[in-house]
Amino acid sequence: MIRPLASLVVLACLGAAFHASAQTSPEIHDDGRVTFRCRADQASQVSVQGQFGSKIELQKDDGGVWVGTSKDRIPGGVYEYRFLIDGRDAIDARNPSIKPQRWPNTSILHIPSRPPALWDLQNIPHGTLHRHSYHSKSLGRWRELVIYTPPAAGKDPLPVLYLAHGYSDNQRTWTEHGKAHHILDGLLHAEKASPMIIVMPDAHAIDPEGKNKDTYFPPNTQAFCDDLIDDIIPFVEEHYPTSKERAFAGLSMGGCHALTIALRHSDKFSHVGAFSALPPKLELPGPDEAKRINQQLSLLWIACGDRDFLFERNQAFDKRLTEHGIDKTYVITKGDAHSWPVWRNYLIEFLPMLFK
Repeated sequence: MIRPLASLVVLACLGAAFHASAQTSPEIHDDGRVTFRCRADQASQVSVQGQFGSKIELQKDDGGVWVGTSKDRIPGGVYEYRFLIDGRDAIDARNPSIKPQRWPNTSILHIPSRPPALWDLQNIPHGTLHRHSYHSKSLGRWRELVIYTPPAAGKDPLPVLYLAHGYSDNQRTWTEHGKAHHILDGLLHAEKASPMIIVMPDAHAIDPEGKNKDTYFPPNTQAFCDDLIDDIIPFVEEHYPTSKERAFAGLSMGGCHALTIALRHSDKFSHVGAFSALPPKLELPGPDEAKRINQQLSLLWIACGDRDFLFERNQAFDKRLTEHGIDKTYVITKGDAHSWPVWRNYLIEFLPMLFK
């Protein structure tokens, strides 16, 4: 029997569509559930674990692909996940969206919210992301920066926010996973924030490979501050029209940088934010120095969740700051742990307070 050409074309298209769907991971369904697929021929057990809820067990289909679908709808958000293949972590090889890290091991699931959240891509004016290589004289090597300029940025000088990542991440994480550029685009469109440049440096001034964290953080923070003051700020101010207003914020290890900058370099920054920070081991200033810091800093904003593993350290550091007369705003967020969904919300709260 000879089939009409039109029928063959339809069948071919349906087959191609089925094949494409069978290769997709993650696949977001109309009902909000999500299917994950993994090819692991020799595995005896495969599951997926992510920030969206309980572990999802996968089953091997007739084609040798492990497949599993979430039982319930996954709400809109940006989630980290990874496969567990016989107990060993693996990224989703079918998903090109991988969280930028020094040791990449996490895939990203981005489900748009309805209505859109600030971290979603929206049909509004967008700023521009720039990637630069610069030579750090203080460190003696080439380094990278990611820089955001707001929509319609021209020759008028703008204030600058320097924004640092945490220990496992790199200079691309605040945009590719944290969605900082989308967040500021949305706040600017809603007229809830001032136009600004955001500079996202590599917060690892020293290679952390093989180093104990307790001994790594102090020298790394010092080296980062030297690079920031001596190299990054001059580079930015040479290549972009900037005002003299500067802010600094960072999360976790970057929060350690932020608190160090607040106490040691308040003459160069008017606003400082520390998100779920690892508090630095610093001798705090006396009354005269504390008074000077308070005069120079318009805002020292510290936030930490009460389920964060660094919560008790933040509690103790806040108490020390109070005892030494350092003005600050300390925010405790209920139920929050040490994760990117928390830090996106902190950035949303912090940005409107800058450069008013």
